[in-house]
Amino acid sequence: MKLPKQIIVMRHDLKMRLGKQIAQGAHASMKVILDCPPEDRTPAMYDWLGGTFTKICVRCSSEAELLDLYEKAVAAGLPCSLIRDAGRTEFHGVPTYTCIAIGPAYTEAIDPITGHLALL
Repeated sequence: MKLPKQIIVMRHDLKMRLGKQIAQGAHASMKVILDCPPEDRTPAMYDWLGGTFTKICVRCSSEAELLDLYEKAVAAGLPCSLIRDAGRTEFHGVPTYTCIAIGPAYTEAIDPITGHLALL
């Protein structure tokens, strides 16, 4: 049986507070599902929503790397979301890309894009 997972990629260079990282990752995780109409949901999404909810948090080192990973996920047809923080509590009022969520999708689809990243 194939098990789906979701990968949350967090920018490590921003040195966000732990609570901020958790909030940003939660935004990304939910946005993938909320932005996808039920008729467009994949079998992996339904399997994931059925109760596995596997999430793996990894890190990248820059905005450029984050955006590159996002573009690769989009090009691969994977459900994904890109989070841009408004900058009201951190980042001195500057809107800032903080993280992405890729999936839920099956391992063989996600790992070629994120498999090399270190755990957060």
